[in-house]
Amino acid sequence: MESGLFCFILASCLAVYSSHTVSSHREWDEVVMAEQNTSATLVCTGARLQGDISINWKVKLVDTDEWKLILSASEKKKFSGGASKPSMRLTDDNFRNTGDFSLVVSPEVADAGLYSCLIQKQERKVQERIFLLTVLTVGFYPPLPVHQYSTLRLFAKAIPVFSVSEITWTAPGGLPMKTEKWQTSGTVTKVPQVQNADGGTYTCTVYPRDSSSGVLAVRVNVSVDASKVASFTNISHGNEMSNATQALKPFLLACPSSQGDYVRLHWLPPDTNDHSKLKLVYVYDRWRGLTKTHSNKLRLAGPPYDSQAGSFSFLLTPDLKDGGLYICEVTLNDVTFSQRTKLSVLKVKTSLYPSKLNLLCLYSERSNIRGAMWKHDNKSRRLQISSGGPGSISTTLPLPITPDVAGNYTCSLQLKNGQTIQAVQAVTAPPTESVTPSFLHPSLSALLLLVPLVSAAVGVLLWRQKHISDHGIEQSLSVQSGEAENIYENPEDIRQAPPQSSVYMDLKPRGDNDVYKELERYEQCQG
Repeated sequence: MESGLFCFILASCLAVYSSHTVSSHREWDEVVMAEQNTSATLVCTGARLQGDISINWKVKLVDTDEWKLILSASEKKKFSGGASKPSMRLTDDNFRNTGDFSLVVSPEVADAGLYSCLIQKQERKVQERIFLLTVLTVGFYPPLPVHQYSTLRLFAKAIPVFSVSEITWTAPGGLPMKTEKWQTSGTVTKVPQVQNADGGTYTCTVYPRDSSSGVLAVRVNVSVDASKVASFTNISHGNEMSNATQALKPFLLACPSSQGDYVRLHWLPPDTNDHSKLKLVYVYDRWRGLTKTHSNKLRLAGPPYDSQAGSFSFLLTPDLKDGGLYICEVTLNDVTFSQRTKLSVLKVKTSLYPSKLNLLCLYSERSNIRGAMWKHDNKSRRLQISSGGPGSISTTLPLPITPDVAGNYTCSLQLKNGQTIQAVQAVTAPPTESVTPSFLHPSLSALLLLVPLVSAAVGVLLWRQKHISDHGIEQSLSVQSGEAENIYENPEDIRQAPPQSSVYMDLKPRGDNDVYKELERYEQCQG
């Protein structure tokens, strides 16, 4: 019960607060937007009235709580108040007969605020209409015509800021442009690296918070001077950095910490001082959302960096040849911030020969390196180290690899600034061989598989031979005696009988291991 009462009281308080908030922002009947120093009309009309009719225009400027009189007019007299300006006048001095009490203004930014049109008859209020006058300031820089490669800036600011829901810019052709907050109540959009094609009409559109009011569109015509090119002489250089990384591992390539409009990354290949070989490998324009890259090993870094907001750095996944000098340039308006980084890349390779294993340590941008060394886990083990040329050291291990030779081999590079980078190559000894069928030589395994097959074939062949011989013997014995069923019953008959076929067999018993007896047992089992 108590919880229900508490919820009811809370909901009531929120409802009262909400209604108060809405009413405080609805002190006006209409929003009128006007560009600074451009004529606008606050339309106030009524019925044609007879008698003692007067009109009073008052203003309460932004950030003030006091109403001031602009002008007061009646049939007999016209009076200008303290807030009156030459740029403010009645649309029709014959308002008494036409019913048009409108006020024409050409406002400055300071003229933004609430305007009241009060119509009275015999000093009694007949009608009052309140307007919120919003003043828009639009500007650009640099002055026209704009030089090529300069940064065009377009500004827009509305006062009071709470009367506007959105300010947008579109480029020539109606293409929407990226906009950002400027100061406390305005927006800015930019066109870096201006080209001839960037000339044309840019449109600023202001949307009032009151959806019932119309929008305000202001156009700015921009011309580009094709004969003049902007020069960026204001360049701030950071201290050159030296770094090293392993091949194929992501490396954070730092840019200046200053926020900017666009970023460019230049690269000079490793181990060369010829700056004519400097290459532009990446460009990103955050205002146009335009990216140009010549390398699939580079990408813009993520958090804590935000390229869309102008905070830049790169992630590089280099191979050996991708070392060298990197120059990152961040440009803000007409100021450029530059950061140079010398990068060495370390790569380890192995080469197997009949009698040895060669461990090779390669590194690029040699001007960055003070020394290179191979080491083994066992520090007491001395390695024979040789150089195969600039940027290369190697050590050789005899084959087969023994347990004392196996282990981790580390190539260490020491940079001239004292930093160290390492790459580890593991070397293992072959496992001890055991005589088991699963580890026999493939040809020997195949031979062993053939043994049972050959044995089975020989057995079948012998059985068939006995079967044929038995059949022939039975026929010959039947001719002589007409009754012999067992070839071992009457040996004398066999000796007396003449040969009846080409089968000749020695049927002399050969002991317990007689192959024929074995075949007979096999036949009985099959039967």
